[in-house]
Order: sequence, then C-alpha cells, then structure tokens
Amino acid sequence: MIAATWHARLAAGQWFSHLPVQLQDSLLAAGRLRQLTAGQYLFRRGDSPCGVYAVLEGAVRVSAVNAQGKEAVLSLVETPYWFGEICLFDGLPRTHDALSVGPCTLLQVPQSAMLEILGQNPAYWREMALLMSQKLRLSLINIEQMSLMPASTRIAHRLMMIAGGYGEIEHSRRVLQLPQEDLAAMLSLSRQTTNSLLKALEQQGIIKLSYGAIEVLDLPRLRQAAGAG
Repeated sequence: MIAATWHARLAAGQWFSHLPVQLQDSLLAAGRLRQLTAGQYLFRRGDSPCGVYAVLEGAVRVSAVNAQGKEAVLSLVETPYWFGEICLFDGLPRTHDALSVGPCTLLQVPQSAMLEILGQNPAYWREMALLMSQKLRLSLINIEQMSLMPASTRIAHRLMMIAGGYGEIEHSRRVLQLPQEDLAAMLSLSRQTTNSLLKALEQQGIIKLSYGAIEVLDLPRLRQAAGAG
C-alpha cells in the first residue's frame, strides 16, 4: 500500500511534511507508482499535463533542448522532491523534459485526481502555490548568480543546493549522483571549466570526485566557497 510504504519518506521533505494531514492522505490515496528505467523519459516538453510527481527512489533530470540540440539542465531532483505542479495552474503543455538518470520510482498523482482534490478543497490551492513559489525563488536566485557570481562560486553554491535537496531535506546528502556534464549544463559552463573548478575543490579537500558522482567531504567549507558561510 502506497500510504504505508512511502509516507515516512515523503514526510522527510519540508513541503509535504507541512501539508494538512487530510491533504497528505488525499495525495497518497490518489497516487500511483511509476517505475522508470535508466534514461527513460517521464514526460517531454510539449506533452499534455499528467499531474504532479514525487521522487521516491532514484533521480530525475529536468532539462530543455533547443532547436540546435543544446541542452540546458535546470535541476537534478531526488527523494522527496515534488514537481510538475505548474500545469495545474494553467493547463498548458509541459515546459521541460523529465528524464530518469538511473532506475527510478515515482509517485504520480494524475492531473484529474489533483484537480478533483483541489476542487473539493479550494484552500489547498495555497499549498500548491507554495510549492511553485519555492521553484520561482530558486530560479530567481540562479538568474542572479549567473549575472553576478564567478563560476567557482556558482559551482560551489549549486553543489550545496543539490546536497540540501533544494531546501527540501534537513540533513544534506554526502554523495551526489551528478555527472560533471550535467553540472556544466546547469551552469552554462564548458565541461573543461567545470572539471577544472571541481578539481580545485577536490584539492582543497572539500569534495571527492568519482565516476558519475561527487562526494561532499566538508560541507562548512563548501558553504564558504559558495559565499554562504
């Protein structure tokens, strides 16, 4: 049963844990599990709305590709992150691609079920607006950083954000399943520049690099490098 199996994991997230209990129960009751294999798309840009999702296991890369084939990676999201809520408000097609990085398990609350829950309890729209406003706040911070911060600071800050689940988890992750090319695409940096800056952090004993992953060894010093400590 979804509620019994996954509630504790989802409750580790700041957004879900602060929802009214009735709304938590409604989301779990309406939810269904989705299993993705590595490299499988959950949805693509332009697809019709299909509800909201929570990552239960694994990671999902949210990105967009332009007509020339250049990819911009917006975020790499892991449990207990929720996403996909924008389409609830406007009913328009998906704005980005969502791709499983490895084997992934998600909770999907279909669009029709979400709209029924919100229609029966209009006050819950505020909770969905809070979820969306968190993403907007992060987007504005990222835009500011792209304009004002040097690349070394931006890399440290993005690692810190990913380790903290973009503000969703209380205790930061030590190991980030994050290929360097994805980090480069998030920050509009070349693969070579990204590798050089990560190597500098590794030489300082702040992180440790391995294939497809980055281990945070010293979070306080990473915060300092990000200008946050």
